[in-house]
Amino acid sequence: MAMNITSSASSSSVDSTIAKLSMVLLSVALAVGLPGNSFVVWSILVRMRKRSVTALLVLNLALADMAVLLTAPFFLDSLARRTWIFGSAACRLFFYVCGVSMYASVLLIMAMSLDRSLAVARPFVSQKLRTKTIACRLLAGIWVVSFLLATPVLVYRTVSPYAYGKLCYPVYPSERHRAFNLLFEALTGFLLPFLVIVASYADIGRRLQARRFRRSRRTGRLVALIILAFAAFWLPYHVVSLVQAGRALAGVAAESEPVERLLRRARGVLIALAFLSSSVNPMLYACAGGGLLRSAGVGFVAKLLEGTGSEASSTRRGDTLGQTVRGAPGPPEPASAEALTVSTSPLE
Repeated sequence: MAMNITSSASSSSVDSTIAKLSMVLLSVALAVGLPGNSFVVWSILVRMRKRSVTALLVLNLALADMAVLLTAPFFLDSLARRTWIFGSAACRLFFYVCGVSMYASVLLIMAMSLDRSLAVARPFVSQKLRTKTIACRLLAGIWVVSFLLATPVLVYRTVSPYAYGKLCYPVYPSERHRAFNLLFEALTGFLLPFLVIVASYADIGRRLQARRFRRSRRTGRLVALIILAFAAFWLPYHVVSLVQAGRALAGVAAESEPVERLLRRARGVLIALAFLSSSVNPMLYACAGGGLLRSAGVGFVAKLLEGTGSEASSTRRGDTLGQTVRGAPGPPEPASAEALTVSTSPLE
């Protein structure tokens, strides 16, 4: 009995520490990401007179990040109280918003990388495809797919009682359902999009290096930073998901099993860490627009994205050809050079 009491106290202390760490991560994400993404949205909607395709993609990425950050206060309250007080409907809704935002963010970054890759590999084809009509259809498709991919959250997530109160937690009919959900999320929410992103930027790097593009080193460093940041925030979370899925399929995923308790606790911290991915993009924009930040002040995001809007004057064939040539190797104009350093969307 004494050993059980000691074990229970130790477990409670670990859970308390994990809750505090998760609260710190969520608070940082909220404090940094919400103002930062709000500033990006304001810059695009207010400061930009003509919004380019790139600006539309960045706008939607910022909106997706803001949506997930707006749920953070509810999770902070739950961690502070150590119980969920908002009911089952809110439990499903808030986690569904997080799921939709996760998929939208990943798919938007993937679309940006494919767009950039096409601009480098097939500039004339890129100019024909990079219209606002096609961009709006693509964005609508991304959001529809994101809403569909996140539906397992609505199926499995519910409020369950536990020792200290209630948890907003996924409940599965069987371990196979659990394994399916974890594998599905890891594959569609990280592994497959990440492979596409890496392949796209690898192709970009190879082509720019072959052309001896003047800004290839700087662009290469930024691209590496984007990929590393993306992986750093999401890879640990999905690795835990894959391990849990494997254990579920092997039949060793009992809730009381020590390794499973450790994985569950790690997952709680890593979910909070993943929230930071929604706050990092504005900081990357600031890094990319260093010179513009000094010269343009609060309008630096608009100036940075205006430099990427090659489709802005593509209504005239002569302008389209001229802008395509400016995106090709050779001494770039200042705006074009800065365009190649846009954080998650180094588009021309």
